[in-house]
Amino acid sequence: MEKKWTAVIEPSNNLMDLKLKEVWRYKDLIWLFVQRDFKTRYKQTLLGPLWFIVQPLFTTIVQTFVFGNLAGLPTDGVPQFLFYMAGNVPWLYFSTCLTSTSNTFVGNAGVFGKVYFPRLTTPIATVISSVLNFLIQFVMFLGFTIYFMLRGSTVHITWVAALTPLLILEMAMLGMGFGIIVSSLTTKYRDLQVLVGFGVSLWMYATPIIYAASSLSPKMYTAIMLNPMSPIVELMRYGWLGSGTTPWVFWGLSWIVTFIVLFLGIIMFNKVEKTFMDTV
Repeated sequence: MEKKWTAVIEPSNNLMDLKLKEVWRYKDLIWLFVQRDFKTRYKQTLLGPLWFIVQPLFTTIVQTFVFGNLAGLPTDGVPQFLFYMAGNVPWLYFSTCLTSTSNTFVGNAGVFGKVYFPRLTTPIATVISSVLNFLIQFVMFLGFTIYFMLRGSTVHITWVAALTPLLILEMAMLGMGFGIIVSSLTTKYRDLQVLVGFGVSLWMYATPIIYAASSLSPKMYTAIMLNPMSPIVELMRYGWLGSGTTPWVFWGLSWIVTFIVLFLGIIMFNKVEKTFMDTV
């Protein structure tokens, strides 16, 4: 009796075959990976999920003291604490997406070498699990925003806040795109893993996290806004605090860069996944 297979695994030689339909069929597996990441990230820790709150909170407190009180950097007329937290919350999400997905091949080599499933499900699950962290931190940010508003601060929410879901989506796509590019390269060049953390730290200073973009000279403002993360941070601040600028043209360019980076990343990822076990 001839056997009828429910699934057939075939090699693909077409770099443009992104296998997105196959990834969608494994959506249950993605959810399992999300649960795994959420549980293992803070397993056997004293504070557990509270670290989601502690990290941006203490970072903001230090920045308020160093850059706000000591250095006296302008904050567009809003409370220094809110100004820095409004930049830290989106930046932490983006940097987490990038650094976590940059370890996809090396970190999951044991699983990838034993069973077949679309490898792209792993970085997608990482990005989704990081959204949960972001939402917790964002709720904390909203709590502080409401507190300062009740105290009579000049903070006010604008209609740009309605674009927050799009900003989150773009950060996820951009972080995942750069992350899987790095992950694809680290299968051969392991020293790139060491440079990721350093590179992300430098990238933060090229983004208006600790300084107001409106205080920059026109040429410097243009240079900073060419960084795809800068318009996102500025729009986040303008939406929820009513301060800063609205760099719509640069946000459009940011989306173009995001799509290009993500597309190139998926192509590199699909190419490397065929042979990475020979090099990892």
